[in-house]
Parts: sequence; C-alpha cells; structure tokens
Amino acid sequence: MPRRLHRLSDGGIPSRGGIASGRGFSIVEIMVALTIISLLVAAAIPQVKKYQVNSRAAVVASDLRTFAAAFESYSQEKGAWPAETDAGALPPEMTERLGASSWGRVTPMGGRYNWENNQMHGGVRYRAALSISEAEGAPLEVNEDLLRAIDRIIDDGNLSTGLFRTGVNNDPLYILLQ
Repeated sequence: MPRRLHRLSDGGIPSRGGIASGRGFSIVEIMVALTIISLLVAAAIPQVKKYQVNSRAAVVASDLRTFAAAFESYSQEKGAWPAETDAGALPPEMTERLGASSWGRVTPMGGRYNWENNQMHGGVRYRAALSISEAEGAPLEVNEDLLRAIDRIIDDGNLSTGLFRTGVNNDPLYILLQ
C-alpha cells in the first residue's frame, strides 16, 4: 500500500488537504493556557481569603469598640451596667445610644452581639462584657484566623490574655470590666 504524503503547513504540522490553516489553537496550547490560569488563580485564593478575614475583623473590632464606648458611658453616667439580655437583643437602656447601630444584625462572623452582665466564662466572672453568640437564624462560625485578627486589632494578639478572649464555646468575648 503506497504511503500518502501530506504537505506541511508553515509551522511544520501536516495540514489537511494541503491547504495551510491558520485558524484556532492546538489542544496543547489550550492546555498550557489553562494550566497557567489555574496556577495564577490558585496563588491568588489565599490572598483573597486573607483580605476577607482582615475586612471582617476590622468590622467586628469597630463594632465592639463602638458598643464598648456606649456601655462604658452609660455605666459612668448611671453608676450601673444595663441589665442582661439575649444575643441580638439590645438592652432597653441602650436604645437611645445604639438604636440605629449594627447591634441587631448578624455579625460578619455569624452570630449576634450579646451584652453580658456579671457572667461566668471559663470559671472567671466578668462584671461587664460584650460577646458574639450563636442565636436563632445566626449560626456562629468560630474561625481562629478571624479571632486572632480581631485580637490583633483591639488587644494584644493573644486569645488567652487581654481584653479580647474566647469564652464559653469559644465565643468571642470583649471584656469591659472583670
């Protein structure tokens, strides 16, 4: 059986019917391009996650500072702390100070802000603290990276010391008065 010879296109690849076709990409070129794009995306994902953690931490830290200032101001004016409430429920005494704040919304880490008056956490009693607790319709995602990022912003960077710690069930706890 005689061997059939094909005319080579400009790139040294046999062409169909002897006519050089400059259209399209070879499967190898497409695979190389997809591999490069995949590597770039894979390298970018950790950085994007880091930005997400840092932005969530900044929002939570800002909220905690705002709430702490309002509760401390109330305590100085009235000589007492507001009454204990459930997670997400703003103490009635604080409505005038924090009524339009982000107190009632789900936090960037899930859960809701919670005012704690004279509560025990890990065997230690805190006279006044703000926490983030799981509530109905607001599950709390305990993320160590996020907790550490918040701690670096508003405290000493160590979750077992300072004013920002983890309390019962690893709920974030910002201590106003021990």
